[in-house]
Parts: sequence; C-alpha cells; structure tokens
Amino acid sequence: MELRGKVVLVTGASSGIGAETAREFARAGARLVLTSRNEVKLHALATELGKSHVFPADLGDPAAVTAMAEHVKATVGVPDVIVNNAGAGLWLFADETSPEQFRELAAVPFLAAGYVSAAFAHDMVRRGSGRIVVVNSPASRIAWPGAFGYTAARWGLRGLVAALRADLSGTGVGVTEIIPGKVSSDYFANNPGSEERIPGIADLIPTVTPGQVARALVNAVRRERGRTSLPVMMRLMLGAAWASPSLTRLLATKTGARRTPPR
Repeated sequence: MELRGKVVLVTGASSGIGAETAREFARAGARLVLTSRNEVKLHALATELGKSHVFPADLGDPAAVTAMAEHVKATVGVPDVIVNNAGAGLWLFADETSPEQFRELAAVPFLAAGYVSAAFAHDMVRRGSGRIVVVNSPASRIAWPGAFGYTAARWGLRGLVAALRADLSGTGVGVTEIIPGKVSSDYFANNPGSEERIPGIADLIPTVTPGQVARALVNAVRRERGRTSLPVMMRLMLGAAWASPSLTRLLATKTGARRTPPR
C-alpha cells in the first residue's frame, strides 16, 4: 500500500506504541487521525506532526465510538488504515479481579477494537480498500498466571482478528495483526506490579522499543502483511507455542507468577 496521502486512524495515540506509530505514518506522508482519552497529549502530538486531526473519545463506550466515527467521516473521510492499539490494564489473578476490573480489561482493548472496526467497516467495504490493524500481545497465544483479565482480552483480540479476516475476505479490506514482545513503553509504570508477573521464559526475548514496533507495523501495512511479530526470538517463541502448546503452557506456568497464600 502506498501510504502518502492516506488517512490513518490510530487509537491509543497519546503515548507509547500509538504515538510512535503516528510519527512513523507521518514520516511516510500519511494524514493522521488521532484518538484516545487524553486530549492534551493528543493535541501536543498533532502540533508536533502537523496535518493531524484530534478526536478524543472513550473507546470502551460504543456511543462515544459511533460519535467519533461520524465526526471523522464528516471531517476527514473514511480511514484507509485503522490501527487498533488502545489497551491498558493491571495484571491480576482471577481471584484478585473484581467484575468491574474484568469489564475494564475487556472494554479496552477487546471491545474498543471491535467498536472501532465495526464503526468504519461498512464504508471501507463499500469503497473496496483499506486495512485494519490490531496490536496484540504474546498473551494471545501463551497464557500465563497472574494476568487473568489481560490474557482473556488478548485472546479475544485474536478471535476478533480471525473473524475480521473471514468477514472481509474478498472485499479489498485487509487485516494485519502485530505481536511484539515486551515493549519499553510506560505501560508497566502505569500498571504497577504487572511487570513482576512476566514469566521467566520471557527473559529469552529482548525488549523492543515503541519505535521498533511502530516501524514493523508501518512496514507490515505497506507490504500488506497479515501478521508480524518482533523481535526474532518472539517469532520463535510463538512458533513453539503453535508446535507444542502444552509444553509452552507448562513452561509459562512453571516460570510465571506465584500468588500470595490467602490469609
């Protein structure tokens, strides 16, 4: 896909992978549509990039997504590329998680990606072109202890990708999933206690920067690839999870977090 002049919508664009992805698409000559809940950071990024439009929204709220989508279509047009990147959430064991916390972890990223994709899918199919990108996690392939809601939401994203591929086949609208390993963003600073629950087998995988993820993502869109992961050791780990899911699950469990004994 030639990116110059294309309209690219990036969710979770106020920081981390989202902000770097916006910068990378801007370097390629795309027109950016930036959305997240942090309006101040979005405007600062838009000022930095130029030729960017800001549409703050709570993407876990379907009514807010519908309003945002209508505003985008009326102001900028139907996006050529949608990057579903918004995601957050504290890693907790199932018995540490309240129903409200589980709902929040499902709302963003899983429901948010579904809401945003659905809000633009009709117009993209009618036009006969475009690409929907989903930023996912290794947790969508390898479940580990201590991240109940987070892992469930990422497996939901995996299903969302599969459903989009099935539904959009032959329409001209492609789907890309990107799966990075641990990223040196502010994610863990914003979710204290979660980093300590990364399973020990992940120590084999070098940490990547948000910029590296952004470059891999933009390159995948440019080449219209269906899936990409990084770094190389992450690809090997995902291959092992596919070839031997039971062994991989055992290793993730054995090297994963241990809950504090109940009082």
